[in-house]
Amino acid sequence: MFASQFAFAAFVQRHGDGRFSLEEVYENPSDGKQSGTREQVVWPVRMGAVPNLASAFQHRLVLRKQIDQGVQANAAVVLTQVLAGGGGVGKSQLAAAYAHTAMVEGTDLVLWVDASRHEQVPASYARAALRVQAPGTTGRNSEQDARAFANWLASTDRSWLIVLDDITEPATLNRDRWWPPASADGHGRVLATTRRRDASLQGGGRALVPVDTYTTEESVAFLQERLISAQMPHLIDDSVDALGEVLGHLPLALGYAAAYMINEDEACSTYLARITSGKDRLGELLPGELDSEGYGHGVATALLLSLNAAQQAKPVGLAVPALHLAAYLAPTGHPEALWATPALTTYLSAFRKPHSVDTVADQATGVDAALARSVMRLLHRYALITVQSRGGPQAVRIHALTARAARETILEKDKPTVAMAAADALVELWPAEDHLNFPLVAVLRANADTIIGHADNLLWQSSGHRLIFLAGESHLRTGLHLTATTAFWERQTALAERCLGEEHPDTFTARANLADSYSRVGRTGQAIPIEESVLTDRERILGTNHPDTLTAREYLANSYQQAGRTDEAITLHERVVADRERILGTHHLDTLTGRSILAVSYQQAGRIDEAITLLEDALAHIERILGTHHPDTFIARANLAVSYQQAGRTDEAITLHERVVADRERILGTHHLDTLIARSILADGYRQAGRTDEAITLHENALADIERILGNDHPNTLIARANLADGYLQAGRIDDAIALEESVLSDIERILGNDHLDTLGARANLADGYLQAGRIDDAIALEESVLSDRERILGNDHLDTLSARANLAVSYYQAGRTDEAITLLELTLAGMRVPGAEHPNAAVIEEVLEGWRGERYLMWKAAGKDLRLSGLAC
Repeated sequence: MFASQFAFAAFVQRHGDGRFSLEEVYENPSDGKQSGTREQVVWPVRMGAVPNLASAFQHRLVLRKQIDQGVQANAAVVLTQVLAGGGGVGKSQLAAAYAHTAMVEGTDLVLWVDASRHEQVPASYARAALRVQAPGTTGRNSEQDARAFANWLASTDRSWLIVLDDITEPATLNRDRWWPPASADGHGRVLATTRRRDASLQGGGRALVPVDTYTTEESVAFLQERLISAQMPHLIDDSVDALGEVLGHLPLALGYAAAYMINEDEACSTYLARITSGKDRLGELLPGELDSEGYGHGVATALLLSLNAAQQAKPVGLAVPALHLAAYLAPTGHPEALWATPALTTYLSAFRKPHSVDTVADQATGVDAALARSVMRLLHRYALITVQSRGGPQAVRIHALTARAARETILEKDKPTVAMAAADALVELWPAEDHLNFPLVAVLRANADTIIGHADNLLWQSSGHRLIFLAGESHLRTGLHLTATTAFWERQTALAERCLGEEHPDTFTARANLADSYSRVGRTGQAIPIEESVLTDRERILGTNHPDTLTAREYLANSYQQAGRTDEAITLHERVVADRERILGTHHLDTLTGRSILAVSYQQAGRIDEAITLLEDALAHIERILGTHHPDTFIARANLAVSYQQAGRTDEAITLHERVVADRERILGTHHLDTLIARSILADGYRQAGRTDEAITLHENALADIERILGNDHPNTLIARANLADGYLQAGRIDDAIALEESVLSDIERILGNDHLDTLGARANLADGYLQAGRIDDAIALEESVLSDRERILGNDHLDTLSARANLAVSYYQAGRTDEAITLLELTLAGMRVPGAEHPNAAVIEEVLEGWRGERYLMWKAAGKDLRLSGLAC
């Protein structure tokens, strides 16, 4: 006994502090007795290299609360909690925080195990067995000692925490039964971290805890604390939020970014511009040499650490090409169905290396949808993507930095193929009609934007890829983010002209879409020259009767109409309708759409009866062809309602408007732009019907949403604001109305110019406000200007000209200028009484005129004038 003690004492002396290598104990056994197990254990015991907490460590209270609640709910037995997440999300730091807390609280045993290699787990257990003198430990057989340690954990009344960090082979851990056992009295606890998401990580008392990136607040707090602690608070500026967003709130990336900014004395905004430019690679912007926190590798390496292992796992040889394609998609997610598209399976078949396939048969048959889905799940298991089976259209996600790191590994020669495959797959998923599945289309649109942004000119090779036009036209149809849509078409038009030349048909289409986007944001002056050029080119190259030529003519007519060039618009629209009737037939959808657009031009020209006849016929046929719930049907119904409203058929107009609003809310959603515009138009109908309070409520709500979506300067925003002012005026809120109308007029003159029809309308509305406020001279000055401009632009007999003439007549009358008032009203009445198309308000005008004439008769009679000279005696 004394000999054994002496031998161990000598061994301890040789190793200084009493810490010894398990391998040395096994290589140098003593006399066959339990060497290394006789020393008195000094508690608490700390084993393994517990990482230090990072500078500005975020405690992530919400996530830790979730972890702690899991322990409390299972207090009777140890609950092994597996912290699972991608590279760099801070799993090990979270586990380290628990380990440090356990040490501070005096936990008897804290064991940190590097589990990245499977064999290190039992080796660590065996060393721990010697250290705690677990019964049955011999120091001769590592597996036997590891089992002894596991038995000790299950039976000891000592408190303990085991951390298995970075598990890479969970199935092997299960097979060899190296998970720490359950603690019957609740003294023990296990935390594990892993990039994997295998089913084998759950069950048997284990619970999977997903660890995601920082929240926005945590990202900002980290950057601020890190820069302040480095005594460089001047680097914090307004871009700190955006920087966290661009870095995907990834703790590892945020740490490296902060170190870079500190080293280079570079503010958040400067660094943000550098990282969003795309000119520098991740390794240059987030370099490994800035590893001040001891992560051990750069961000790109951390993100793709599992890729090689996934490439060797079954199905072998497909993980790399699959991740490359996913890297071209939106980080916000894409549909699982994309992995079953022929475009994706064909791409994977082509990029699967012949030496990587498992069998010759696999190589011959290629990759099918089932195998592609297996690859998707494989990438999920290795935390390279995230798949949520109930995630809807955004079920499959990839972290933005993982995607960027993956794209940087694609060979230049392969990039066109990868980009085209991703684009082809999205096209195959795109529904024929956007309105059939708006949530899906919104996700596809976001993914299209991502692909197009990364691909640059790769999708403009021999022609423009179909995805470009699907996405761009979908953006135009939604009416959302029109400024961004305009920028999109400016970029794509420039690429088309550079890659395909100015006379390629796809270049014409891109330019036409650019002009359409200009028109929609009120930049009609820029739209018209482009559309005139496109029409000339298409007539020259495609001929005057080609469908694309007719569409170009229609687009130009729309812009003429928006610019107030009504006669030119009507001439072009009538030609388009005649050509389509001749070429396509009277009931073709394009013909019916053309008739509806022509009817809107008739509305603007005051030809209300013709407009109603065209719209009623078009609506009946469009409902038959497209159904009652198609967006084009809603448009036709709304246009008819406007015509009814202009014709004084207010009740019919309101009924139709209410139906349009209800249908758009149900099909498009309550916040879709078309829904909001429909509500605004309905509110105007309520106002005309005298339902002022309802009108104002609708106008105010619609205006708030339209301003939020389109911004303060969009023409539709200005129209909505003007309509609200009309409501205020009718409700007697004169000051509110005038303030709003003056603001609208100022904005609309600045944006649309002095001669735009909407500008003239805004002047007329403000004049009406001045009139009701008793500011007669101000009202007359504006109304004379409006009448003069409308006569010059629209002609003497246009409905808006007649309206301006009547309004000015009323102002003259109120100012005591009765003779001038009567003369103007007589001209107005003559213009309303066109044979076969008398305006419904003509009778009202005549009644007013008779009253004014009677008053003048009485005044002249009282003054003793010769009534025969007045021309009124008859």
